[in-house]
Amino acid sequence: MRIVYTKGRDRLVQQLVERRNSVEEHAVPVARRILAAVRKGGDAALRRYAARLDGITEQSQLRISEQELQQAWDEVSPAFRAALKTAASHIRRFAQKQLPREWSFEQVRGLTVGQRIRPLTAVGCYVPSGRYPLPSTLLMTAIPAQVAGVERIAVVSPRPAKETLAAAAFLGLREFYRIGGAQAVAALAYGTESIPRVEKIVGPGNAYVAAAKKLVSSDCAIDMPAGPTEIVITSEGGDPVLFATDLIAQAEHDPDALAILITTKKELAKQVSAEVKQRVRSNPIAAKAMQANGVIFVTESVAEARALTNSLAPEHLTVDSERDLEWVRNAGSVFIGRHSAQPMGDYISGPNHTLPTGGLARLRGGLSVQDFVKIITVQKYDRKALLTLGPRAITLAEAEGLKGHADAIRARGARG
Repeated sequence: MRIVYTKGRDRLVQQLVERRNSVEEHAVPVARRILAAVRKGGDAALRRYAARLDGITEQSQLRISEQELQQAWDEVSPAFRAALKTAASHIRRFAQKQLPREWSFEQVRGLTVGQRIRPLTAVGCYVPSGRYPLPSTLLMTAIPAQVAGVERIAVVSPRPAKETLAAAAFLGLREFYRIGGAQAVAALAYGTESIPRVEKIVGPGNAYVAAAKKLVSSDCAIDMPAGPTEIVITSEGGDPVLFATDLIAQAEHDPDALAILITTKKELAKQVSAEVKQRVRSNPIAAKAMQANGVIFVTESVAEARALTNSLAPEHLTVDSERDLEWVRNAGSVFIGRHSAQPMGDYISGPNHTLPTGGLARLRGGLSVQDFVKIITVQKYDRKALLTLGPRAITLAEAEGLKGHADAIRARGARG
């Protein structure tokens, strides 16, 4: 990992931000062509791309049968089944805590206002299975949708691993398609003869998936554009081995992953750099990511370290203590203290691991049950409340020049 002091730091930070915001741009033209082809050609086009890119024959069944899902569950190890159950239980309980509640109150006598919660009808969950199988992503995307009450959950994954199929069987999911890439996004967003369209697509994917999700977002809702994973550790003291292992754990996801340590301690910086250098020798993907995007920033003050952290708005952030939460403004998920290994959050803690990347943590948090519901506001007047508040509403309507608004209120007996 490079160690960077004050000189040249701002330029490097800018380069890192620009890099992560443009990673999928090269994929946009290809994704656009695939989307157009599947939108026009339906199943035939989808099968051609699935055969070419997902490694299946054009005659293969795209939908995975319930028997195959159940067989996968029967074949995985008891240890995997037990771990899956624990993870699913924690994710479900966390999502249930996040679920917005319905409420109403009397604004003034005779005027009741409130909100009602309604789930989306159909969502698509994209589960990557390229470099690594990711059954954990199936749990993180499907369980919040289930908690929200979504009626139809369609899962897509190219060459899904047995463990991913087993996770679907355990969750009771029955609509699972053996497709991936931009072609899967197209099928979910626009529908084909065999795959009905959905209202929203969630889940991470490669550059082509991210580009496709951006391109369909005006026709089908998406959770967020998802780029390569990011980790920032901001610390004034800790175990270099623990920091190095967390940095490598996230870096091994993708050669484009971003791994950063921010500290005022020069000696800590040197120790972590040396530890990472030694450990990545046996992890070629992490080694590539560290060489390209592994940086240790040594700042002149703690305040400077904190400001830099918030400007990066990282997907994953590790800090020393709960007191640090007071200054954290931008982060997808925060891990506190030496025992909070970041991979625990990837699997089993409960908070969602589908998190904002590319600086989007400045604007939103990670995937949650709230991504799968609509909040409908409600208002009810009685005659007395209308007569009391109507004249003021008429005044505002006339100030805006909206005569029809004022007339609709007057027609009910209000004066103004």
